[in-house]
Formats: sequence, structure tokens, C-alpha cells
Amino acid sequence: MVQTVSTYANKKRVIMLMIDSLMYPPLEKAVKEGSAPAFKFFMENGKVFPNIVSPFPTMSVTVDSSLLTGTYANIHKIPGLVWFHDAEKRLINYGSHIRELIKLGITRSIKDIVYHINNHHLSKEIKTIHEEMSSRGKATASINALIYRGNTEHYLKLPRLLTLFTSLDDEWKTKGSQLFTYGSFSRLSPLKRNGYFWRKYGFNDRFSAQELKYLIKTDSLPSFTIVYFPDMDKIVHKNGPMDIKGIRKVDRQLQNVLDCYDSWEEALKDNYWIIMGDNGQAPIDSDRNKALIDLRRSLRSYQIMTLKDGVKDGDEVVLGVNERMAFIYTLNLERAPLSDIAKTLQKDNRVDVIAWLEKGSVHVISGVQQGRLIFKLNGTLADEYEQSWDIEGDLGILNLTVKNNKIFYDEYPDALARLYSSLTSHEGNYLVVSAKPGFEFIGEGSPTHVGGASHGGLHKQDSLVPMIITGTDSSPKHLRMIDLKDWILTLLVNPR
Repeated sequence: MVQTVSTYANKKRVIMLMIDSLMYPPLEKAVKEGSAPAFKFFMENGKVFPNIVSPFPTMSVTVDSSLLTGTYANIHKIPGLVWFHDAEKRLINYGSHIRELIKLGITRSIKDIVYHINNHHLSKEIKTIHEEMSSRGKATASINALIYRGNTEHYLKLPRLLTLFTSLDDEWKTKGSQLFTYGSFSRLSPLKRNGYFWRKYGFNDRFSAQELKYLIKTDSLPSFTIVYFPDMDKIVHKNGPMDIKGIRKVDRQLQNVLDCYDSWEEALKDNYWIIMGDNGQAPIDSDRNKALIDLRRSLRSYQIMTLKDGVKDGDEVVLGVNERMAFIYTLNLERAPLSDIAKTLQKDNRVDVIAWLEKGSVHVISGVQQGRLIFKLNGTLADEYEQSWDIEGDLGILNLTVKNNKIFYDEYPDALARLYSSLTSHEGNYLVVSAKPGFEFIGEGSPTHVGGASHGGLHKQDSLVPMIITGTDSSPKHLRMIDLKDWILTLLVNPR
């Protein structure tokens, strides 16, 4: 049952639409061709920021965690889509591919995806925007967002098909925003359509739009609503970064949402609209042998943990593959030291960033060029985000420029903070590797996107997303995903 939030009827609200894999160049193309009238309407009635920096790795769960907490992964503790839990000695996978989930154990994997990520893995030391707003007496809504933690208790009802062949309970208690949709597991609208298993149990654009329209039509919009539109990700993966089919499809859903109002202009009156992508995607070469960096083959001199068996005696290395990025863990620093693994990977010129932590400093080498860059937090050089660093070695490894004690980024936006945060995001001894555009990593059962596009990497093609804002002349302190939470709170608590 939806509670009508009448207390906020006369106050401006934030409606945030997160569109998976939305990028500026194809968006601009679609608008120019007349294929995206709703996007065009928002852009003409607001401000457009083409290049917001996404967190690293550029995978949805890490991005969403950073957006909701205003922090990188070293604080919120969701390191990536796939990562190794050192204390539990097991690989966590939030849904890379069904092949990997089955090998890891489907019951355990579903628990991680549906329950543990929000209730156990996301750090309790930092509040989400839902928790912050709740503590200020303001309601929020989360529609189909993967990260949703709030202060209100809800029940997730698992579909019968998921409980029939597993040992999973059919109902789980969780904490989310006051108004909460998580596919057909927890819904606001009484409508049954778009939520069946052949529609991904409601994790689709139509279902997301349906739930938002219900809040609008019942005058139930709270102070802050985040809505996740997932469908475009798959289309871009298959067809490449400049394909606009996904933009046309999601635009039709945005048109349906705007049509809930007497006029599209009416939709702008009492709402701030924030419409943005979560991560970019880099093109992947169409030659399979060239495009795919098989880490099992590259590191065949080490004993690599298999997904089905988990960690067993003699295993030396664990692979946590996140498409164009990977965590590579050593289980034995003597037999498989990080520096040796790094040197092995450096022989492959498709790998452009290889980084690890050593005595408090980050060491970075590359398969593209010789040399080494070493950097440390809190130094004498400042970057454009007011972060300070000490740097020595070859700046070209991360395409950095230093002028007058100021650091400038280019190919790898906010590279120092994003690498540092990834290397301090969870326990264990590991390397972080990122692939050049054109290539992606594979492990035992990884998804592949040959001839299409992929993400996860540190490169700007993976890392820059557009944002459209209506209803305010203000903007975040810096154009990074982690700066949005504080800015949104300012909009809602002390609007300008």
C-alpha cells in the first residue's frame, strides 16, 4: 500500500532517472536525428553536463553504491560486481553471467544479489541518501535500484520459480527506502504486467516506468525518488557504443512518464529532474582471439581457483573478472607475489593499467609502455578535485600532466583517487588491472561482448556519463558521481 506523502505536496521534489549505459555521443546523435523527443525536452529545459566521472570499477553495483553514499568503494565497501571475500574465502558475484552463478552455487549467489549486498556488504559506517533523508523526516522512493538501503522494513517475496529448485526462503526481510520497488519481489503498483519471469521479474524499463507513473498519478511522489532503467545496457553490449536503439526505447518510456502530467511543461513545475547514465562502454574488437584477454591462459603458471570447487589447498590465485577490469588475488605471497603477477601481465599490450598497493603506496605499470608510476595519498600536489598526492616516476602511465603543482587528468578521469579507492576497498592481497579500449578480460565463465561494447575499466570511454538537470541553476561541487549526494541533499534541504 502506497502512503500518500501529502506533507511534500507544495515542495519541489527530486526525480532521478538512472539509465544504464547512457553515454553523451549517442544521446546527442539520437536527439539530432529526432529519435529522442523526451530527452530533447529535458535537455532544452535544463542544463546538460556531458562528462560526469563514474566510480571505478565502472560496474553498476559499485556505481550505485557510490551514488547513494557519496563515497568511493574504499568507504562503501562494494568493490565490484565480482570480488573475493577474504574473511569468508569465497568469490562474491552479484550477477555477471548465469554460467558463473551456477558454478559458484545458485542459492548462495541469489542470496548475495538479493540480500547480502544491501544488508551485509554495503558498509554500515556510511549512510545512504535514503537513510540521510529519513533521519531528516523526509520520505524517499527507490524503484528497481540494485542498491536501496534505507530505514524502512520491507519484505522481498521471491517468485516461486526461484524457490522451487533451491533451499531459499520465499520471503526475506530487508531495509529500504520508505516507498520501495525491487522488481516483482516488492512493488508499489497493483498492476501485474511487466513483472513476470520472461520480463526479468520486473527488472526492465517498462516496469520501472509503470512504478514511477503510479507514484505520479496517485500524488505519492516523496522528496526524493530514484528510478533505474536497466534495458539499454544489454543493447549497447551487443551493438556497440554508438547504437541508438536503446536510447529510442528508453525515450518512449520517458514520454509515457511525461504524459502522466497535463503537459510536459507541467512535469517540470514541482520537480527537479536528474537524468543520467551510470557508466560508459568501450567498443570491443570483432576478432574474438584478439578481443578477449584470457587471464587463465595469461596466468597458467599459477594454480588458479576454480569456481565450482572454491579455494582448496594448493590454489595460488583467484580471478575476480569485471568485464574490462579484474581483481587478481594472490593466496600465497611467496609462491605468487603481486609484483611477479604484474610483470607477467605487463607482457600483454592489451592491458593498459596494472596497479597494486605496496607499503602504503600505489604502484602502477602498463602493458602499453615501459616505466612505473608510484603515488601516495596526502602529498604536495593537488588535483582538480582538491585531493592531494605525492607522485614519482612516469606520469605517462596514467596520462597525467603536472603544472605548477597541479595534477591534470585526461585518458583516465580522477585516476589516482579511483585506483586508490579500488585498492583499499576490501581485504586481501590483490592487483587491479584495466584493459585498453577494444579488449575485455575473461575468466572461467565470463560474459563476452565481441564486436559490441563492454565496461568496467578505468578509461574515459568507460568512465564518463552525461547528466541532465532541470529546475535549478546549481550544480555539484565537482562533476563526479560521488559529489551528487551532497548536492541533492542541498537541493532538498536548502534549495537555491
